[in-house]
Amino acid sequence: MQPRRLLLVRHAQAADAPVDADRPLTERGSQHASAIGSWLKRAGLAPDRAVVSPAVRAAQTWERAGAGVAPGLPPVVDARIYENTVEALLAVIQEIPDDVATLAVIGHNPSIGVLASILDDGEGSPAARRDLSTGFPTGGVAVFVLAAAFAALAPGTATLTDFTVPGG
Repeated sequence: MQPRRLLLVRHAQAADAPVDADRPLTERGSQHASAIGSWLKRAGLAPDRAVVSPAVRAAQTWERAGAGVAPGLPPVVDARIYENTVEALLAVIQEIPDDVATLAVIGHNPSIGVLASILDDGEGSPAARRDLSTGFPTGGVAVFVLAAAFAALAPGTATLTDFTVPGG
């Protein structure tokens, strides 16, 4: 079985709105989201599937990032990502079919950052681990390699290979 890759993406910078789920990206956030797509393309990390929070800022982040790395790949919107819990994120990821090799999950903190920190098996990039330990800013991307199926994902079972904030 080929290794799977998991891309955890925190939505880019968002503006205020009366309802949290309706917060759109700022101009800077839009630029960062486009930079995420460019970086993923350069890194050879085109996802087979993108699962996105229903929040406007997450949808807009994928819309701009996806245009640069996987044009035409429609997102799968999953309300559990907006719940913003590690348990909900893990459940979403564990349901991904075996034919998906690279999965992008576009969500929110604190769940994206906490999940990234607990998935790491400590065998990957020391620089990425150090950068991630300082926090998971808006527009951040953590890249993991999984030796098993997404269904088997659990704390300490993924190797952190990169962490970056493209255009940040």
